[in-house]
Amino acid sequence: MTSLTICIVALFVLGYLCIAVESLTKVNKAAIALLMFVGCWTVFMVDPTQYEEVRHLLPQFDNNVAQAVSAIIEKHLGSTATTLFFLMGAMTIVELVDQNGGFNFVRDTLQTRSKRALLWRIAFMTFVLSAILDNLTTSIVMVMILRKLVSDKQDRMIYAALVVISANSGGAFSPIGDVTTIMLWNKGVITAAGVIMEIFIPSLVSMLIPAYILSLSLKGELTFTSSQSATVQASGLTAAQRKWVFLLGVGGLIFVPIFKTLTHLPPFVGILLVLGVLWTVTEVFYANLKQKEEKGAMQKRVTNMLSRIDMSTILFFLGILMAVACLETIGVLTQLGKGLDVWFDGNHYLVTGIIGVLSSIVDNVPLVAGCMGMYPVQAAGDMAVDGIFWQLLAYCAGVGGSMLIIGSAAGVVVMGLEKITFGWYMKKITWIAFVGYVAGIGCYWVIRTFIW
Repeated sequence: MTSLTICIVALFVLGYLCIAVESLTKVNKAAIALLMFVGCWTVFMVDPTQYEEVRHLLPQFDNNVAQAVSAIIEKHLGSTATTLFFLMGAMTIVELVDQNGGFNFVRDTLQTRSKRALLWRIAFMTFVLSAILDNLTTSIVMVMILRKLVSDKQDRMIYAALVVISANSGGAFSPIGDVTTIMLWNKGVITAAGVIMEIFIPSLVSMLIPAYILSLSLKGELTFTSSQSATVQASGLTAAQRKWVFLLGVGGLIFVPIFKTLTHLPPFVGILLVLGVLWTVTEVFYANLKQKEEKGAMQKRVTNMLSRIDMSTILFFLGILMAVACLETIGVLTQLGKGLDVWFDGNHYLVTGIIGVLSSIVDNVPLVAGCMGMYPVQAAGDMAVDGIFWQLLAYCAGVGGSMLIIGSAAGVVVMGLEKITFGWYMKKITWIAFVGYVAGIGCYWVIRTFIW
């Protein structure tokens, strides 16, 4: 490892530590993430030709180093932008449906005065929805519902943490529930039937154990304010129009993975299609409102909701993903994966287990991408299609992200929506998520050893 590579890794670690102690420094995590992004790539430019990816591109740009590096950054920025646009589109759709009363029936189904009963309802609802939709969209939906059910900030943080764990667990056993499972599925190293049958029970265990532990910290009953108890009414919209908003919003979110399968376009294209349709329909609805209702209706329109998007969360996501992209470019993640394979002598349970822990620190997408590049698919054995290694990788990369609040897309969005600090999550939740994570791996070992 060269001195330049060490400097880049040191910058990343320093920035990561600053994010971890945000509650002490009082500096917004988005600012630190942006400094990480710019700092890592600036140091990278000291001597970019020492890295293979840059040398490989130089002939295409007549040995112009600056253009080659710009091409690399733009490639990673494009990949990052797909996540950011998906996030913004999903947040806007969910907010629009919510503001127009679309989630009232879901809220009424979950509503109970018992704190523990609510915890279990939230856990199972999140687990199931994240497999049908995806863990990111499901987390946004459940946090919106929690805001209507739980007024106490500390209690809501516990529920929100469980949403992160349940969403990641539910997404891990579904081929469309998480970005990493989608990658592995598209690559052909896992099949939909195989991952559902063999990862479902370990994923369920990784949710049930943390849910039980968290339920012990909740006692008594919830108190509802008059605003929480009241049904949200869409300003000026009829009951039929509100149903259309709900059907187009939720139905559209379910349609996104279908759209991807049919067109092979990235998921963010589908989410923008749904947003465009929903935006058009609601504009038509509101255009026909009486003049006296226009002021209240404006608060429910997409143009107003777009102005309320939490840009600090978006910028934090941008900074983190682009800083990790720099680590990927200099080859640190690939070297780490190869080192794990050597250190643990090919023990797939240990290798994938460590990769899962690492996925809570850095983005799991480049880790999984690196593994797919390092390990060839074999005709038989643990590295075959639906082999132990690939299925464990799907589980570990998905569930492992729950151990830190910034370890998954679901965690980042919940962190932004509920203002959960890195330190609080690490102190209260990390060990609980880790227990569930290890229990799921153990459960998978039992299934593969004694059942299959």
